[in-house]
Amino acid sequence: MSAAMTSSQTEVAIIGAGPAGLMAAEVLARGGAGVTVYDAMPSAGRKFLMAGRGGLNLTHSEALPEFLMRYGEAQPRLATAIEAFPPARLRVWSEALGQPTFIGSSGRVFPTAFKASPLLRAWLRRLDAMGVQLALRHRWTGWNDDGQLLFQTPDGKRAVNARTTVLALGGASWPRLGSNGAWVETLAARGVAISPLRPANCGFAVAWSEILRDRFEGHPLKGIALSFGSHAVRGEAIITRTGIEGGAIYALSAHLRESIGSSGQAILHVALRPDLGMQDLMAQLSRPRGRQSLSNFLRKAAHLSPAAIGLLQEAAIASGVPLSSLSSVSLAGLINDVPVELKGVAPIARAISTAGGISFDEVDADFMIRRLPGVFTAGEMLDWEAPTGGYLLQASFATGAAAGRGALKWLNEGQI
Repeated sequence: MSAAMTSSQTEVAIIGAGPAGLMAAEVLARGGAGVTVYDAMPSAGRKFLMAGRGGLNLTHSEALPEFLMRYGEAQPRLATAIEAFPPARLRVWSEALGQPTFIGSSGRVFPTAFKASPLLRAWLRRLDAMGVQLALRHRWTGWNDDGQLLFQTPDGKRAVNARTTVLALGGASWPRLGSNGAWVETLAARGVAISPLRPANCGFAVAWSEILRDRFEGHPLKGIALSFGSHAVRGEAIITRTGIEGGAIYALSAHLRESIGSSGQAILHVALRPDLGMQDLMAQLSRPRGRQSLSNFLRKAAHLSPAAIGLLQEAAIASGVPLSSLSSVSLAGLINDVPVELKGVAPIARAISTAGGISFDEVDADFMIRRLPGVFTAGEMLDWEAPTGGYLLQASFATGAAAGRGALKWLNEGQI
C-alpha cells in the first residue's frame, strides 16, 4: 500500500446516499448491522432534494395492480420489492419522520410540507441516532486485488474492508448531483451485464422555426393530449428552444426514444383541445371572423393560447399550406391532430431519470449481484424505468429496502 493510501473497516458499506442507499442503511441498522454510507458529494441526497424543488412527489395513490403496471417489462422483477414496501407503507414511514402526506388531485402523494429538505433532515437525524456513519466526498473507484473498496477522497486514496456492500449509485441523469454512471465501466470489467444507460423522462429535439423559438421558448401547452402509435396521454408540455419537454412528454418518452433510436425520428401528435369533438370545433370555427386577425379569432373561438396557435402555424409552414387558407373542417382537424416531428433525444445529463442499467438476470431474489457475492444493488442502477408521478422514488425506496434485507440476511447467515 502506498504512503498516500489509508485503510479502514466497516461491517456494511453502502455506496450512494440517495433514497435507495439511505433506505438500505436504515434496514440494515435496524437489524443491528454497523453501517457506513459513502457518497462522492459534500452532502447526502442531492438529487432527492432536486426532485423536491417543485414539490416532492413521493409516490402515487392508485391501486397496487395498476401501480405496478407502470414499470412495464420490469414489473415482474420489481413487484416483490414494491409489494413488501408499498406506497401505503412509504406514507407511514414519512409520517413517522414528522412529515405527513396528502393525495393531490392527480392521485400523486406529497408531504404536506411539499418539500424534500424537512424529510431528508429528519431521516438523516434518525440514521445518525441509529449509529449510521456518513462518509462524504468519497468517490468510489472499484476494488483492489484484496477485495477492498477503493475511494478517492480530498485526503487521498482510501481502502475500506467491508463484510458486505450495497451499491446505490443511481443512473446518469443530473451528473452534477452525483450520479454520473461511472460505475458502468467498473462493473462491466467484472463481467456484469449492463444495458446501456439512456435518457428517460426526457425532452426531445424539434427543428422549430426561428420565430417560434424566439417567441414561445418556455411557454406551456396546457390541457393537451399527446399520442404516439397506440400510446396516448393527457397533461402539459413546454416548448423549449431546442424542442419540447414536460410531464406529458415524459410519459411517452420511452416509446419516442426507441422510435428515434431505430428510425431517427418520431412523429408526435398533439391535440390542443382534446375535450372538444370535431363537430363542436367546426361549429366554433365556422363563426364569422369579421375583421379579427386569425390569431385573435383562434384565441376567442377555439380558446387556444398564443403558444398553441404558434404550434398550428408551425405545422402549416411545414406542410406548405398557409393556416389562413384552411377550411373550418381542415382547421378543426389540425387543432386536434398537430404533427410534431421529433428529431432527437435530449442529453442524458438533462433527463429526469435513466433507462438501462444492471440486468435483472445478474441479480438474485435478494438483489445480490450473482458474480459479486456479498455485493447488493438497488435503485436506478438496475435496468428499469417508469414515468414521473411517484413511481421513480417508490421503486428506489423499495429496492433499497429489499437490498438492505438481502445484505442483512447475508450477514446473519455468516457469509464472508
